[in-house]
Amino acid sequence: MRNITNDSFLKAARGEKTEHVPVWYMRQAGRSQPQYRELKEKYSLFDITHQPELCAYVTRLPVEMYEVDAAILYKDIMTPLPALGINVEIESGVGPVIGNPVRSKADVERLGELTPEEDISYVLDTIKLLTEEHLSVPLIGFGGAPFTLASYMIEGGPSKNYHKTKAFMYSDPEAWALLMDKLADMTIVYLKAQINAGASAVQLFDSWVGALSRQDYGMYIKPHMVKIFSALKNEKVPLIMHGVGASHLALEWNDLPLDVIGLDWRLPIREARSLGITKAVQGNLDPALLISSWDMIEKRAKEIIDQGIQKPGFIFNLGHGVFPDVKPETLKKLTAFIHEYSAQQLKQSQ
Repeated sequence: MRNITNDSFLKAARGEKTEHVPVWYMRQAGRSQPQYRELKEKYSLFDITHQPELCAYVTRLPVEMYEVDAAILYKDIMTPLPALGINVEIESGVGPVIGNPVRSKADVERLGELTPEEDISYVLDTIKLLTEEHLSVPLIGFGGAPFTLASYMIEGGPSKNYHKTKAFMYSDPEAWALLMDKLADMTIVYLKAQINAGASAVQLFDSWVGALSRQDYGMYIKPHMVKIFSALKNEKVPLIMHGVGASHLALEWNDLPLDVIGLDWRLPIREARSLGITKAVQGNLDPALLISSWDMIEKRAKEIIDQGIQKPGFIFNLGHGVFPDVKPETLKKLTAFIHEYSAQQLKQSQ
């Protein structure tokens, strides 16, 4: 990125000291912003992402509104799946719905490959537009991790229990391994393309991997995550891992060749450190707090900051994403508080 004037996020991701704790919010671009809701009356999510000027506007809007330290590209984890032959629609109030679920080894074998310049050129054009013209903070690219993508592909949409996905994994390990391998290869290609287009960091969202035990994660998932992060390590940008309800996998992630572990609110940062987490950490305010009183938000934010700054390598974020009921002014006020309070605390500790 040519125009970065605020690199605090990148420094923290590398475990370096910063003058204040950097902050960005998952789903900061989107549903809680009135400007975005106006756009959604005219355009679908996929409509917006296919128009680079419009997508760049949505991506940079929270940076301008909240003064956060990083932008995250506006798109959905489903974006690359049509190139593989998966028919996906984003249904309002439901989420991704798959028209041709994967249910057999033959279905896996039919999956195609992603060619970024042909299949997702609009994503790359949006990144170039942002990084060459519009942003003064780092841009985070992202993708869905293989398990989470597979869960949608097999279930046919969102699930509360992932029974079909786990049954597929247990009953046909050969087909499962082939599916994971294909999704890992796609993820490597996808994230490399985002980095080459100008993304300063990438995050893998394994949103639903918390449904697995640590034993099953190590057997069925971890080798493919090692493959992905090992391939991306040569790109020399920070690599971030995040899941929800997956605190029991934090030490597994600590073994991976990545830079930052995203924690949700279930595992306090102090406890994560005491367990042996040595990577930089990102998190972990419960987003539900954002619609509580300001006194409670400030109290919990202080606790998280006080724990996070005990060691260089801390990025403030939420444990999951911003949701529609959150007021933009709350995020703006919280961002200012995080910057001011953490700068004060860091200065006193020197």
